[in-house]
Amino acid sequence: MSDLYRIVGVDRGASQDEIKKAYRKLAKDLHPDTHPGDQKVEDRFKQVSAAYTILSDPEMRARYDRGEIDDKGQERGGFRRPPGGGGPGGPGGFAGGFNVEDILGDLFGGRFGGAQGQRARASGQNVNYEIAIDFIEAARGGKRRVTLSGGQTLDVNIPAGVADGQTIRLKGQGMSGLGGGPAGDALIKVGVRPHAVFSRDGATIRMELPITLPEAVLGGKVGIETVDGPVTMTVPAGSNSGDTLRLKGKGLKKAGKKARGDQMVKLKIVLPDDAKASLGDLIETWAADHPYSVR
Repeated sequence: MSDLYRIVGVDRGASQDEIKKAYRKLAKDLHPDTHPGDQKVEDRFKQVSAAYTILSDPEMRARYDRGEIDDKGQERGGFRRPPGGGGPGGPGGFAGGFNVEDILGDLFGGRFGGAQGQRARASGQNVNYEIAIDFIEAARGGKRRVTLSGGQTLDVNIPAGVADGQTIRLKGQGMSGLGGGPAGDALIKVGVRPHAVFSRDGATIRMELPITLPEAVLGGKVGIETVDGPVTMTVPAGSNSGDTLRLKGKGLKKAGKKARGDQMVKLKIVLPDDAKASLGDLIETWAADHPYSVR
């Protein structure tokens, strides 16, 4: 004879709430609609449900504890079933009017049709995936092919300006629903790889641009990279390290807006390796005639 408490996974002294909680977990894990064609799981589900049928009814549980009924709910030892008891095979097929569909309806968040053989109707579970893309791809957007758990592939639209850690939802591409319920969604978490030059600040792209001493002093046009490709930018004469120039509209797309952010370019003056040897005498002469203080 089987031990009903062991089948449900609780101690004999467990409360009704503890028994219900243990059963709900098992019912969710073992429900046949989530294991189509697996006879062992279906048999185990029936066994757990039958055990809970008895243990969920305080009167039947007490009779089982006293040895008046067996693990199938059958009388033994000359005892008789009290009149009006539902019991296994009684009204609704469960003891004391208990209906497993009521439990499963609450458990799966769907609607059940009672004990008349109707199947559960519940939404399918969401599934989670992760993809890694380059900074430029995140800035421009595009398509990325993703292989789902069932082996099928999908072309995912990467929105321009997607942020690191952002989730893209693919409606209806998750687990199938139960009993005709809607399928869940596929949730694609995007990871954006760091860029060697660019960094992101909201919709603004920031970068540091090395310039020569002549470019800083005399100004001029210099080539610079953006997420859209190379452009030409004017460095004003007399620029200092730390000065920041703006390339309007060369940043990232703002969520829900057509406008884009800007690209901010921080200048950094870089001297030649032989600066002291090649410029030392010139700077000494110039400094003697043009003294000035910056501190």
